[in-house]
Amino acid sequence: MSWGSELWDQFDNLEKHTQWGIDFLEKYAKFVKERSEIEISYAKQIRNLSKKYQPKKNSREEEESKYTFCKAFLTTINELNDYAGQHEVIAENLTSQIITELSRYLQDLKTERKSHFHDGRKAQQHIESSWKQLESCKRKFERDCKEADKAQQYFDKMDADINVTKADVEKARQQAQVRHQMAADSKSDYSSYLHKFNQEQNEHYYTVIPNIFQKLQDMEEKRIERLGACMRTFADVDRQVIPIVGKCLDGMSKAAEAIEAKTDSKQVVESYKSGFEPPGDVEFEDYEQAMKRAVSESSLNNSRGEVRERPTGKSKGKLWPFIKNKNKFMSLLTSPRQPPPAPPASSPPSPSADSQSPKQHKEPLSHRLNDFMASKPKMHCLRSLRRGGSGPEDFSHLPPEQRRKKLQGKLVELNKDIQKETDQRDALTKMKDVYVKNPQMGDAASLDPRLAELEQNIEKLQFEVQKFEGWLSEVEERMPSKSDTHRRSGLYESQSSGAVNNNCAQDRESPDGSYTEEQNSESHEKANVANAKPPVAVTPEFDDEFDDEESLPTIGNCKALYPFDGHNEGTISVAEGELLYVIEEDKGDGWTRVRRNQDEEGYVPTSYVEVFLGTNAKGAMTYI
Repeated sequence: MSWGSELWDQFDNLEKHTQWGIDFLEKYAKFVKERSEIEISYAKQIRNLSKKYQPKKNSREEEESKYTFCKAFLTTINELNDYAGQHEVIAENLTSQIITELSRYLQDLKTERKSHFHDGRKAQQHIESSWKQLESCKRKFERDCKEADKAQQYFDKMDADINVTKADVEKARQQAQVRHQMAADSKSDYSSYLHKFNQEQNEHYYTVIPNIFQKLQDMEEKRIERLGACMRTFADVDRQVIPIVGKCLDGMSKAAEAIEAKTDSKQVVESYKSGFEPPGDVEFEDYEQAMKRAVSESSLNNSRGEVRERPTGKSKGKLWPFIKNKNKFMSLLTSPRQPPPAPPASSPPSPSADSQSPKQHKEPLSHRLNDFMASKPKMHCLRSLRRGGSGPEDFSHLPPEQRRKKLQGKLVELNKDIQKETDQRDALTKMKDVYVKNPQMGDAASLDPRLAELEQNIEKLQFEVQKFEGWLSEVEERMPSKSDTHRRSGLYESQSSGAVNNNCAQDRESPDGSYTEEQNSESHEKANVANAKPPVAVTPEFDDEFDDEESLPTIGNCKALYPFDGHNEGTISVAEGELLYVIEEDKGDGWTRVRRNQDEEGYVPTSYVEVFLGTNAKGAMTYI
């Protein structure tokens, strides 16, 4: 059905309808634009989420990346990042294929509609103007006819009156003739203009207006078709990314299926196996000999013997290696406000420190506990290292098994670096040979500095390899063999072997609370001469003291260059020249975190202190 034939008299309604169609198209364009903004926002949030949970570049994250469930989670994060990229593609396609095209089409549509309705209004104005002229001719003809009729009646009246002169009658007759002529002329004009108007009106309603309305109809149909195409594109944009989104989801599923609990359990053994042997049996210490020597001290020795013998029956019930905070426990037995000493230098203990006279069996309980805790290997030092502590180059702070793995990994990295430098050297050597044979291609002497530099780098790396290989062979020699393990796993061990095992465990611990492989001759002599002291178990009333949260480890020392008041929250006051422990380096904000003792720590300006890290902090005490 054509608008021109059916809606010839609905010009105003068609104008409103076409304007509503344009408004609807603008509404749809706005809808697509908001959908695109939502997709961009959603993709941004997904990317931020995946970035937030990306593993950080530190040792702890490297350890975690060895587990299959951590690898699966990392794969999920990466696939989610790709998934966010597909939503960005949706937003880009919506913008380029719909929003931009609709904006341009709307401008053309508005211009075309305006042109059509301008022509329609012009045609209407023309037909209305013709109608007004026709009405004017009609009224003129009517007026002239009335005037002619009046003039004829006046002439007839004057002609019938005998009292009127002949001149007046002649004048009335001429006047009536003039009026009749004017009426005849008006009739002719009216007739001709009426014919013209009818032709124009017929052309207006059957040709001009139908053509304009047909153009408007075509324009409206194109608008509707364009809107339908945009809606199909709207769906196709999503459909195009479905295969890639499906691949992302498949990647997540495959990553989840790749999780193996048994493999992760084995990785726990690989990550935390220390290589140490379990401690031997605790030997029995006979305190009756001291009672026989001094009768006057019998009451004191009996009371102390009861204190020491009572826990031996409970030593298996309370495991010392699981104590979280040894320093806090020792603070109960010593002065709680004792300031820390200057960082001690790492040196082997002197034999005089461990040589004991028979009277030293009467030493205070705090000394006995301190000796026992010093002989206990600190299993938490690896975890403290992961929290940010710095370790020596030879990884001597790690247990033997972990140290061996670290050294092997370091050797692999060094060999890769050597291969890389060697390849560069070989390539430059070939280039130099080419330059020597063809001097026009380049100066061979210009490559000598780089070749010398590569040779130096290779020599340094080879020296590093030899150094790490020496440390690795040292570790492998000192690690117990399987035969030793089976031999020591018997139900009974001699007291002398138990003493040696305890002292060896003590030698494995460095002054900063970490493991070391240094076993000097003095420690062996001490193990053979001095009897191992029995461990004193902690009574239940001390259990609550070890449930506190673990402190950060000491990573260095510092000396205060200027006094600092420390009135603000989170800061600590220091005096000029005071020595403190560093537990957190400056993160770029100008503040360094230090500790005065177990209970006092806070931030000081980095410019107020002189920090010593690395080997200078070797002797610092680690709070675990």
